[in-house]
Amino acid sequence: MSGNIVTGTPETGTPGPTLTEATRAWLRIALLSFGGPAGQIAVMHRILVEEKRWIAEERFLHALNFCMLLPGPEAQQLATYVGWLLHGPRGGLIAGGLFVLPGILALMALSWIYVLYGEVGIVAGALYGLKAAVLAIVLRAVVHLGKRTLSAPVFFAIAAAAFVALFAFGAPFPAVVLAAGLLGYLGARLGRAPFRPMSGQVGEDPPLAPEARASAMRAGCVALALWLAPVALLLAFAGRGQVFTEIGLFFSHMAVVTFGGAYAVLAYVAQQAVEVHGWLSPGEMVDGLGLAETTPGPLIMVLQFVGFLAACREAGWDWPLLAGTLGGLLATWVTFAPSFTWIFLGAPYVEGLRGNVPLSGALRAVTAAVVGVILNLAVWFAIHTLFARVSVYEAGPVRLELPDTATLDATALGLTAAALAAVFVARLGMAPVLAGGALLGMLLG
Repeated sequence: MSGNIVTGTPETGTPGPTLTEATRAWLRIALLSFGGPAGQIAVMHRILVEEKRWIAEERFLHALNFCMLLPGPEAQQLATYVGWLLHGPRGGLIAGGLFVLPGILALMALSWIYVLYGEVGIVAGALYGLKAAVLAIVLRAVVHLGKRTLSAPVFFAIAAAAFVALFAFGAPFPAVVLAAGLLGYLGARLGRAPFRPMSGQVGEDPPLAPEARASAMRAGCVALALWLAPVALLLAFAGRGQVFTEIGLFFSHMAVVTFGGAYAVLAYVAQQAVEVHGWLSPGEMVDGLGLAETTPGPLIMVLQFVGFLAACREAGWDWPLLAGTLGGLLATWVTFAPSFTWIFLGAPYVEGLRGNVPLSGALRAVTAAVVGVILNLAVWFAIHTLFARVSVYEAGPVRLELPDTATLDATALGLTAAALAAVFVARLGMAPVLAGGALLGMLLG
């Protein structure tokens, strides 16, 4: 079934769009999708719900609730879900694909510039200032998510436990998420008030035509095969230890276990890509996030930058930039292809989740844990942005990264203070904060 699954007329009083009209709208959304998932979701809501009235408010929020249950970029998954509602699998593919295309092209160009000219004074200065701006933006994410999520003492406790587990004990990110989800699931099953579903999370299943369910299932199976095929081929012909195989395996694994949005994903990537694989340094990880913040589309696009640097350095090709391009595209492919798999396989059954109270409780607990995860990322960024030297302290199960206070970078501290004032006092948006950070970095760095 490739036509509309839910038309505009029954829910909003307006006719549903043609595929051409929807494609133009999705391209417009993609080009305006700056500012992280909150800003991207707001753009979609304004255009699809308020301006076009192609989907009702309740259906939009219900789709968002489902996407928040999934690993990966919720804004891109929401676009795919709504595209599927409007025009079946073909609409979902167009919506989800267009949502990431501008970011893929822009960040690939920036990755080339970074490798070729990153040491040039003006570029290095801009990146120096971007690090301070990124730190302020991550701290804002902690505050904003915390205000929405930590509505009861138990959620503060979950966030604190997640932070300590990651920062002091080096706990694996997936284990932290699973533990929080299990706690929320059990809390909801036992009827504990904080874990009860919020308003709008419980509803009745709308009817869905059998052919729509079948077409979505077929599309999901195709997406699953396309996701895993290049990884299987690399394993078969290149084997373990080859950088492209490791990129495919690492980012495929990450796509399955990373809940909580881009900032939470980055905590896991920093732990693995920097400390385990050694593909890039902590400072380069912050640089990549700064570059990704300046491009449209999901912030998780920074993973393309990680794959680019990994292949550029480790492939051993005579044309390292070509290797980097392929590595970046491979990382992007195995990051976003799973999103289409989750949506097409899960969307036909999503209404059944609205009445699942234990699952809603698990989601609330995971979201609380993500606050602690992002705080851990902010502390990690701060240590590696503000200090030139960092040492590791180990005592039994405790493992702490501690900065050498004598190596504090006063200029970086001043830039960070200015970025924090711009974010929390002047309440400037992401674009002016990043632009201002880059400009000050060129002047002072």
